[in-house]
This record gives sequence, structure tokens and C-alpha cells, in this order.
Amino acid sequence: MKRVIIAVSEWGYWGEELVGPVEACEKAGYEITYLTPTGAKPTPLTVSMDPAFVDPPLGRRVVSSEMAEKTRLLDKSGKLDKPKNLSTWVPRRPYPSSPTYLRDMEAYYDTIDAIVRDEVPKYDALVIVGGSGAMVDLANNQRLHELILGFVKLDKPVAAECYGVTCLAFARDPREKKSIIRGKHVTGHPIDYDYNDGTGFEGPHAVDGSTKGFGNGFINFGGPFYPLEFILRDAVGPDGAFIGNVGHRISALVDYPFITGRSTPDALATGDLLVAVLEKGLRRYGW
Repeated sequence: MKRVIIAVSEWGYWGEELVGPVEACEKAGYEITYLTPTGAKPTPLTVSMDPAFVDPPLGRRVVSSEMAEKTRLLDKSGKLDKPKNLSTWVPRRPYPSSPTYLRDMEAYYDTIDAIVRDEVPKYDALVIVGGSGAMVDLANNQRLHELILGFVKLDKPVAAECYGVTCLAFARDPREKKSIIRGKHVTGHPIDYDYNDGTGFEGPHAVDGSTKGFGNGFINFGGPFYPLEFILRDAVGPDGAFIGNVGHRISALVDYPFITGRSTPDALATGDLLVAVLEKGLRRYGW
């Protein structure tokens, strides 16, 4: 049985972007391990369970009644209640200002190397779920970056969706500091799909540091923290390409070992492509 680990934000994930890979993996008979930054249960964004929600940039509804119900059922299923805790699995990189920096880094790399040697081989693929929450605790999460590097080192596929693709742009060996997707073809949330207002977050954390959560509301940050399209265009370099497929209903690519999905409607295709990579050896698709 193949095993897939799925990383999900604790600040609000888009339901379909989790349901898509989950359904594909479960249909294929894979065992799924859920992973969050601190081991807290992730929260689906309320609008991703609202069939009446109209996406402002697209000017149309993006959540079907069926997908809204699937998101609610997955949230209530208990499968996400006790995810693997990334913060206790992968260590935090030491600060250069540490008076024992060299010794700290030696110990750090010893631990990272052991994880890649002994634990990452237990999994066949890594999936990074999108949604606005990914900008908060996944995009620049160095622990997750190390995990991505480990999967790539072992030639294992990594799938990412929407704002989760940012993790691939920022994951890089700190010595070379080149993006791991340099020279690759990827898709992701294009500038045309970005909100001018309404980028919100929901989850078990509160801004005062407590764990009260946000109740029935969300924190509105206006537009997204960054234009992902520009980040991806820079990260892939002159020999790679960002392919937004704006105007096309679906945008999902494979440039092995990476599988990338543009946004919400592309989640089902992203999950299917992951299975095709694992079962059929697919190495290129969509470009």
C-alpha cells in the first residue's frame, strides 16, 4: 500500500483543495497521513462550504453543493482530528546569531539527514493543500521546506495547489539559495485570480495568541500578502515557466517530481495526476 502525507494549514484551507487529493488517494487505496504545522486540527474556510459564494475575480460561484457537503463530511469524519505535528517532527533551523551556530547546524543537519534517511522513505508522496491559510503557516515554513527537499532528494513526487505552490518557490538549499523549482514548469494562483479584498483566514488560533479561534467570522486582510504569479515566474528562472492557463477551466501540470494545481477547480485534476505519477510513471503533463 502506498502512503501519502498531506500538509494542511491551520489558518484555513479551501475544502475542495483537500477533498480532491484525498478522494483520488482513497480511491487508489493509499494510506493518508495528515500533517499540520503545530498538530492542531485544520479548519476549512467557511466560504469553501458555501454554494452561494461568488468568487470576486471570476464573477461566478465556485463551490458546488456536492463539494460543500464533502468538505463538511471530511471535517466531521475524525480523520483530521489528530494530524502529525510538523513542529515536533522536523527541527527549526538555528539562527546564525547563535554563539554555537556551527555546532547547532551540525546537530540540525544530523537530525534532518536522519529524517530523510529513516522516515521520509515510509511515504510515497507529499501533497501541500492550498487556500488562503497556506500563506500564513505553510509558505515560509522552513520545516516544511526541509521536508520538500527530502522528498525531492529521494526522487519522490510533491504535489501543491494554489497558494501551497509558494512552498515550492521558497524551498531551497540554504547554501545555494536557488528555488527547488528553478527550470521547472508550474502553475499556481495567477494575478488575474487574486482578490482585491476579502482574503481571509480561519482556524483554531486567535490573534492574541490564545486558541479561542475566530468563531463564525474571519480576519480580512484585503488582498493576498503577495502576488504568487510573480513569485513563481521569478523562481522558475529563464529555463522554466509559469503557466497560469487563464481562461482555461483547468490548469494542472506535471514536471516531475512536481505536480501543481492552479486553484480550486483544479484540485480533482491535481489528485488524479498524483495517482497517475505514482501508478503509471507520468513525468510530464500540461505543457
